[in-house]
Amino acid sequence: MVCALGAAVCFGTATVLQAVAARAVGTDGGGEAALLLRALRQWRYLAGLALDGLGFLFQIAALRSLPIYAVSAALASSLAVTAVVAARLLRVRLSGTEWGAVGVVCAGLAMLGLASGPEGNQDGSDTLRYVMLAVAVGMLLLAFAGGRLSGTSRALVLGLGAGFGFGVVEVSVRLVDSLAPLDLLTNPAAYALLIGGGAAFMLLTSALQRGSVTTATAGLVIGETIGPAAVGVVWLGDRTKEGLAWLAVLGFLVAVVGALALARFGEAPTVAEEA
Repeated sequence: MVCALGAAVCFGTATVLQAVAARAVGTDGGGEAALLLRALRQWRYLAGLALDGLGFLFQIAALRSLPIYAVSAALASSLAVTAVVAARLLRVRLSGTEWGAVGVVCAGLAMLGLASGPEGNQDGSDTLRYVMLAVAVGMLLLAFAGGRLSGTSRALVLGLGAGFGFGVVEVSVRLVDSLAPLDLLTNPAAYALLIGGGAAFMLLTSALQRGSVTTATAGLVIGETIGPAAVGVVWLGDRTKEGLAWLAVLGFLVAVVGALALARFGEAPTVAEEA
């Protein structure tokens, strides 16, 4: 859980930096890949990527010892970190209600920590590995087509796509059972991990740069928590401590609801930049 929370701190801080960088590059066209390349010239975006990389290492460590549902909820709490960092570094004021939402997230994570059992002992089938690869490819296609989307649903679609991409990464980490080079080359989950992560970054960059970041962030939280948690319980054998399933469900719901309540902090860097 310490590693999962460390990942949340890294991801939450990176969101503030990346949102500012993504809005600074402008909308000069060229598609989503070109947008990502322009963002990579911003030092804030690069710093955010470095934090994302560190957070990913923490995430891998957490997924090797905790159920996916616990790690997913902890990662959703990165929005609470974003809120606190925005309040501290960007001088964004939090109301009492918003500080309460931060407390709700922490309470949900405490419940999960008490109720979580060890990670599931099921390795996952080859079918699940290919399903993850198919979802990752689908998110990559969505990333390349993201520039053609329009309307109020654009930010939600891109945010959900980014969430699904990060969700593929969470599940794929559990499906990679050997780091031997030959095993990695023949494991569809390894390709799903790389493709899903790349697609998620492209979709998230586009969502932060265009449309409602609040809506996109809410979609991101939903996409990267509910789906992976369900896969972990149904197909990978994730369980809770004896008699504490109710506490795990309650803690998961509380943490996610609190994170969704803080979704508007995706807008915080933009407000500070304009000011």
